[in-house]
Amino acid sequence: MELEFERDTIISYDTVAQVTLCQEETLESIVPDACPDILRIVDVYGQATLRGKQAKEGIAQANGMVQAVILYQPEGASGLRRMEVELPFTGQTEAPGLTERGIVLASPRLRCAEARALNPRKVLLRVDLAVDITACQPVEQSICCGVTDTQEGSLCQRQFQGENYQLCSVQEKPFTFSDQIRLPSNGGEPPQVLAVRVQPVCNESKLIGSKLIFKGTAEVELLLQEPGGGLSTGHESMPFSQIMEVAGAGEEGDCQVAVEVTAFQWETDTGDGRSLELTLELLAQAQVWGRQNLTLLQDLYSTAFQMETERHLQPLCRLWEQSVRPQAVRELLETGEMVRSVVNARLDLGKVEQNREGDELVLTTDAWLNVLYLDENGLPQCVRRSIPVSCRLDCPENVRCMCRCSYPGEVYAAVAAGGVEVRFTVEFTCLTVVSDGVPTVTNARLGEARTWEGGERPSVVLRLAAPGEGLWDIAKAYGTTMEQILQANELEEESLPMGRMLLIPSTR
Repeated sequence: MELEFERDTIISYDTVAQVTLCQEETLESIVPDACPDILRIVDVYGQATLRGKQAKEGIAQANGMVQAVILYQPEGASGLRRMEVELPFTGQTEAPGLTERGIVLASPRLRCAEARALNPRKVLLRVDLAVDITACQPVEQSICCGVTDTQEGSLCQRQFQGENYQLCSVQEKPFTFSDQIRLPSNGGEPPQVLAVRVQPVCNESKLIGSKLIFKGTAEVELLLQEPGGGLSTGHESMPFSQIMEVAGAGEEGDCQVAVEVTAFQWETDTGDGRSLELTLELLAQAQVWGRQNLTLLQDLYSTAFQMETERHLQPLCRLWEQSVRPQAVRELLETGEMVRSVVNARLDLGKVEQNREGDELVLTTDAWLNVLYLDENGLPQCVRRSIPVSCRLDCPENVRCMCRCSYPGEVYAAVAAGGVEVRFTVEFTCLTVVSDGVPTVTNARLGEARTWEGGERPSVVLRLAAPGEGLWDIAKAYGTTMEQILQANELEEESLPMGRMLLIPSTR
């Protein structure tokens, strides 16, 4: 006889892929006719923008554009000239289980960009990219909570009460905003804008009902050339605040919001040239983790009938730890020549590697530094270097860690003996979860009446509990109930006394 069960549904997202693709792209480009010939390439300013993402059957894909500005010293002239180059890129990874209903989150970063002159009118641009791709597939899973009528068939059920920490919402929102940046002029002619870089940072996120409110700033870095040829930098913070609709998390959910640049345009004011009009197109990508209370039917038997059951190991997750771990870095970049002054220091972060050492997880990322400076002759030069930055995390083997890195604040760079000393901080934002398996009953049917070896079952059995054997196990084995065993032995708790003979009565 089939039994009727009470069932529930777990609605969540499975992370079917989470990788960082590291790839190199190159492009040959001709110097525009309006630009003078190249004497020497000094530096490359680059910005990786996310143009699109796509979820296919088993494949997660992201594409974008590197907007690069090549700065060079021209032949027969002083100062620096700029040359704009756009280089498209595409990255994809296998994502088993992903369908077109899935959502792909992507974050491209330009780790390093450099160029060399093939001749005075032709350059080769090389960029080193890191593209974080996370593929999330929506899933609905039916679970068995219990039997609707335990009286029918004299049923005894054992239920598990717990919670599942799950990715319950994945949403995104594009938005655009513009602002005007006033350029420093010191009362004279305004400087020329050589390069612009934008880094969006989400500083705060909060759930109120079904709405996710997030705030942050777009950090804008400017490289400027003064009328006399000197180089300087500018910095501006452009605040933003947005609301995104999410569902299924509740106000106690944990939010992770990343904001990516999808496009940006800038131009100087055609009037006095003392301001910069900047328009940003951004994409906010949010993951919301939450706790769902669950009741699972862990075991089931009948005191009167044989029973056939279908079982399943139900995976459950629980939050282990959520933390931000800052790592301060101080390093000397050797230049091999005397440095007169530092113009600008830039930092980009690469892939996060995870290596286990016992119960510790070692997280390592590469910090890609680029410093523009003036040598002893006042000529602009550039030094590049990659520095590994590590963080240790207490993390047993059954714990899974999701980590992303960022650098708050600026990179401080100063002239030092032998080169340039840099100081900065890298923050490792870690979310760790532990997975458990709970044995559950998914279906069952009643069979024939229970029989006992040797004929009729004795009214009372006297025996010792085996090591590790619980009250439920004994009651199930003898077709009785836990309540009857507790009553017969005058016990008040389920814990069994060691070394004591138990009276196991027949079901009445």
